[in-house]
Amino acid sequence: MIHQQTFQTRAQVKQAVFEYIEVFYNRERLHSANGYLSPVNDELRHQAA
Repeated sequence: MIHQQTFQTRAQVKQAVFEYIEVFYNRERLHSANGYLSPVNDELRHQAA
C-alpha cells in the first residue's frame, strides 16, 4: 500500500497505515474467534438471528 504513494510527512504515513489497519484489514480479515468470518459478516449474522 505505501509503496505506491509519496508522503510529505511522517504524520501522513501514520494516518495512511492507521486507515489501512482500521478500515480495511480489521474489517475484512477472517477471525478464528468468530468462526472464520470477517467482523462485518459476523455482525450481519448476529443481526439476522
